[in-house]
Amino acid sequence: MHQKRKSIKNLKQHIMKKLIISLLAILAALNVFSQNKSFEAKVIGKGQPIILIPGYSCSGDVWNETTNHLKNRYELHILTLAGFAGAKPIEDEEILKSVRNGIIQYVKDKKLKKPMLIGHSLGAFMTLWLQSTEPELFGKSICMDGLPFISAVSNPETTAESVKNNPQYNKEAVINNFQSIPNEGYVKNMTKAMMYQVSDSIHAKQIAEWSFKSDRKTLGSTIVEMSTTDLRKEIASIKSPILIISSLWGTKEASEKEYNLQYTELKNKTIKVAESKHFIMYDQPVWFYNEIDTFLQSK
Repeated sequence: MHQKRKSIKNLKQHIMKKLIISLLAILAALNVFSQNKSFEAKVIGKGQPIILIPGYSCSGDVWNETTNHLKNRYELHILTLAGFAGAKPIEDEEILKSVRNGIIQYVKDKKLKKPMLIGHSLGAFMTLWLQSTEPELFGKSICMDGLPFISAVSNPETTAESVKNNPQYNKEAVINNFQSIPNEGYVKNMTKAMMYQVSDSIHAKQIAEWSFKSDRKTLGSTIVEMSTTDLRKEIASIKSPILIISSLWGTKEASEKEYNLQYTELKNKTIKVAESKHFIMYDQPVWFYNEIDTFLQSK
């Protein structure tokens, strides 16, 4: 009888232990989710980790062809930022700063070892912000058609303060402008606009649909935040090699001039210019894959 009671007691203790472990695991998962509410992440592949950050209003699906190219060699963490392309928005005052902090926390929580970054447009800006904030945390990275300070294009004397004081960049007004755009005809008109940024109408329509699914307040808030954040001095702290890929700004010489000017303070950089519009991974995929493969595999 005593032995039977002891067995029942041991069984209860075993069940309680498993229950506690399960509850702790659930709480840990919820904690990680809450910390990373600033983006959604999809993980595929195995190998050295790469975090792929899409551009303004785009889904992580913008990287589909790129991930198919890389997934057999790398572990890919594909992000969709909060409020973009149907992802749940956040109410933070500085959304992009929350995204930056969220990615840093994600890397630490997942114990990713020197993950590389590939960012397009706003994602390239985010790559620079991450690298300059935590230069020891990330490995080599690729910035595709993005700049440390978009507002200084063609006028390097522009400062973040002068942009903030410009009524054109009043955040409330910009958000109101986005929210006042009618739903009817949005995708059609945006598709036409996107034809200046990508060469084929199928991708232009897809990008337009992602924009339509995006939260209008997020669209307004993030464009102002990026336009009023100057990373030109901060990038001097980046230690990892950076591949910078530019689209064609009229001529190759014009592209090289603007990019060299904006990236003056970045020491370990390589600048390449693609014969392409803004969405280089769509317009020049073979060239793009060759460039990123060469860079990622280099010592």
